[in-house]
Amino acid sequence: MKNFYVFSFLLLSCFSSIGQNYTISGYVSEEESGEKLIGVSVYSTGLGGTVTNNYGFYSITLPSGSDVEITYDYVGYQTVVKKVSLTQNQTLNVDLSQTVELQEVIVSADKQKRIERESQMSVAEIPISQIKNVPALLGEVDVLKALQLLPGVKSGGEGQSGLYVRGGGPDQNLILLDGVPVYNANHLFGFFSVFNSDAIKDVKLIKGGFPARYGGRLSSVLDINLKEGNQKKFGGSVSLGLISSKIMLEGPIVKDKTSFIISARRTYLDVLARPFIKKAFADEGNEGVTGYYFYDLNAKINHKFSDKDRLYLSTYGGLDKFYLTLNEKATQDADFSKNALSWGNFTNALRWNHVVNNKTFVNTTLTYSNYNLNTDLRFGTSNVDNTGKNDEVSLRYISGIRDIGARIDVDYVPTPKHFIRYGINTTKHQFKPGTFYLSLDNSSLQFKDTVGQKNVEAWESSIFIEDDYDFTDKLRVNGGLHLSAFNLDKTSYYSLQPRISARYLMPKDWAVKASFATMRQFINLLSFEGIGLPTDLWVPATEKIRPQDSWQVAAGVAKTISDEYELSIEGYYKKMKNLVAYKDGAGVFQSDDWQNRVVQGNGDAYGAELFLQKKEGRLSGWIGYTLSWTYRQFAEIDGGQKFPYRFDRRHDISVVGNYKITDKFNFSATWVYGTGNAVTLANSRYNPNSANSLFQWYYSEIEVFGNRNNFRLNAYHRLDVGFNFVKTKGNRKRTWSVGAYNAYANNNPFFIYFQSSSTTTNGVTEEKRELKQAALFPLIPYVTWSLDF
Repeated sequence: MKNFYVFSFLLLSCFSSIGQNYTISGYVSEEESGEKLIGVSVYSTGLGGTVTNNYGFYSITLPSGSDVEITYDYVGYQTVVKKVSLTQNQTLNVDLSQTVELQEVIVSADKQKRIERESQMSVAEIPISQIKNVPALLGEVDVLKALQLLPGVKSGGEGQSGLYVRGGGPDQNLILLDGVPVYNANHLFGFFSVFNSDAIKDVKLIKGGFPARYGGRLSSVLDINLKEGNQKKFGGSVSLGLISSKIMLEGPIVKDKTSFIISARRTYLDVLARPFIKKAFADEGNEGVTGYYFYDLNAKINHKFSDKDRLYLSTYGGLDKFYLTLNEKATQDADFSKNALSWGNFTNALRWNHVVNNKTFVNTTLTYSNYNLNTDLRFGTSNVDNTGKNDEVSLRYISGIRDIGARIDVDYVPTPKHFIRYGINTTKHQFKPGTFYLSLDNSSLQFKDTVGQKNVEAWESSIFIEDDYDFTDKLRVNGGLHLSAFNLDKTSYYSLQPRISARYLMPKDWAVKASFATMRQFINLLSFEGIGLPTDLWVPATEKIRPQDSWQVAAGVAKTISDEYELSIEGYYKKMKNLVAYKDGAGVFQSDDWQNRVVQGNGDAYGAELFLQKKEGRLSGWIGYTLSWTYRQFAEIDGGQKFPYRFDRRHDISVVGNYKITDKFNFSATWVYGTGNAVTLANSRYNPNSANSLFQWYYSEIEVFGNRNNFRLNAYHRLDVGFNFVKTKGNRKRTWSVGAYNAYANNNPFFIYFQSSSTTTNGVTEEKRELKQAALFPLIPYVTWSLDF
């Protein structure tokens, strides 16, 4: 840590000799709530510009001289221009309003934050207001499902929230909630995500060209920032849906100094259905209840000590639980069972923002993340007449991962041509690869045992530096280095990962962009290529299992059209090494060392993406198209041949639109199309003893499989529609949302299976075997009521 501060001092000293320049710095906030705004463009035409960081802070250094105009521009807000006299360093905090009533400012129609001027590529930012308008399954607004509609991003299956980015797996996505990693981002076996949209301020997905400040995953970074809470007045929202309800409250504790926000959501189908379930068990002469629910809770407090120091404390907790209890009614020796499956996340972040000077901003963060899976099975016999001792068998299975970390990030803006970031990070991982707790208790025997693998601890650390630098008015480059280390027992891995992304402005404001990035991943998710189950295991790189590596190159063009539309076209190629997969026939619930159940191999993915987006206006939305190929290769699988990844889809199309007809009524629709997933089917089958009719009944038929993933499901496509009816009265806004998922009721394939039948004609029996398709969701209507106050 001492060396880190010495490095910081030397870096600052490198730019201390800049000529007669003055620096304007401060925070940009939303006028009505005091919420800090991320990514606001701050510039002086012809002199240079910058953007606000994740905490709303900006710094811009300009040559001394006469008065200049500094413009503050952000999507969805009125553009503000301030006149500043460059005679000294100044602190200038600015509020942006969504209304046209601005005082002591000049409103400009020019839009400076244009996609062709940014050095970074393969980045998708969707305004949270657009995400809330996307029609959703059962009316549950879902950030991850909205991101699945972007080019280069695929879902794991019908209705699921998993992200498969540019040929990667779900474990290759770094999902950050206020800077804290979230290891299981799904509710209801993947059909909903854990993120409550009412509490989210900003969402950014990076698919390639990764800045050096991010590390630890191969395929993407999903950076989600929570709201800070209204510093001006108390408010909130309430929403009632078909399967869940949610509430969000925010407001000042001390006006303009301390604020809070808290949001909560819970499903209640288990509560509504409980009387009917109990009656169904009673009709069969038993007592019992079963159900499933999930909940999540977000809370955040922020306090302003001064213009230079702010403290934030944020937390998230969520849990899914399935339960089944059954008691048989009998005169004696009644059977009983109590079963539960639960999994959930708990995260905390404590961060301190400190403005060292008008060019330097430091963010120090302490993080905690804990994901646990708990399976509890109990069954046995109880003596109704209370004679003798009950017989009971208990089996518990526990797994998960826990992180404790610390991070320091520095933003340094010496001149408008440089935006330098550097920092250091360390995390202590504790892996729980799976432990069985078994107990037996009856009148004659008592037995307890623990079988499984011990918890494993490891340290992961990194240091990075990056610079977003304007070489000329046409050439802008973001370059950096990310150095990471992983230490487990006596095994250590080190990796130096160069990153570079650049853009060059062509005539008529067309930008050519290119990027190259290397990534290393030290943790692995053991999962099956099917429904995302909470039983998936997080495990570390070891002496036997090497860390995953990748490199990715991308190139394309970008342009802002008519100040309203953003167009980007990209091509990419990604190479992956040391990917981890289960061996054929291996399973999760096994007590032997997990390292003996997996193999490692390679993968590659390549393709092209088109994205046309309109972020604001009466009509907003986007069109995305992906053409891609994704393959895997393992020496122990399929004879070492290269085979298509399960989620290899040649074509993906998404069209998302929202049209504001009036202030009281808007309409939204989504249409998606995708090539069918790849699955493995048998080429032939035979009975090994068909010639021996005496024992033919004993032997089952044997299926002979060809290449892995040798068959394609039917193409997937659906239309979702939604209508919002809005009524505003004073500070209250009531919204009725009605719509339908899969509006034209297409039978999209969820899985396929063989069905056998036989017919007898003239004493001759003919067997017929057909391939059938099972669909999961037909047309599903929804209705939601919400109130903002």
